[in-house]
Amino acid sequence: MMKMREKKNLGRVGQFLRAISAKVTAEDIAFMEAHLPEKARPLFLAMHPADQCHVLNVAHTALAMAEKEPKIDREFLLRCCLLHDVGRVKGTMDIWGKVFGVLAEKLLPSALRRQLECCQAEHFWQRPGLALYVYRCHAEIGAEKLKALGFQREAELVRLHHAPEAQEDPEELKILRRADALN
Repeated sequence: MMKMREKKNLGRVGQFLRAISAKVTAEDIAFMEAHLPEKARPLFLAMHPADQCHVLNVAHTALAMAEKEPKIDREFLLRCCLLHDVGRVKGTMDIWGKVFGVLAEKLLPSALRRQLECCQAEHFWQRPGLALYVYRCHAEIGAEKLKALGFQREAELVRLHHAPEAQEDPEELKILRRADALN
């Protein structure tokens, strides 16, 4: 059990180091544009560069996983991967907000975390509460944004990407979850 926890903690350190050095390249933008319809691209571009790099890595990992699955709708899977964290927008969930969310999840009782949460930050002292809210609810926030643009199928997978696994989950959702966990 201890080795599993140590590995997960080292994974979080790696995530942090990748986040602070994240750079989106012209090649990354071309990949995103090749797989996202034009009306979805502003959602991708509104994310923090660290989240953009994360979803790009998830997409590439998922694509490699899908190679072994002939029945997978690869374009649908790629759209879901590239959009799965659009509920985290630059300014509401940046690197330090994510660090705060991860630590609060581990160290604070859930009742206290929920009391601290707020869905708007009109003052700087509310920003940690907003970060907690976005950390916990980004899947639902992103799903609502996607629904508003007419991406119903993508919205459903985005909404469920942190939900407990269910037997009836589509294969694309299973791959998205595995790829997200690896990145």
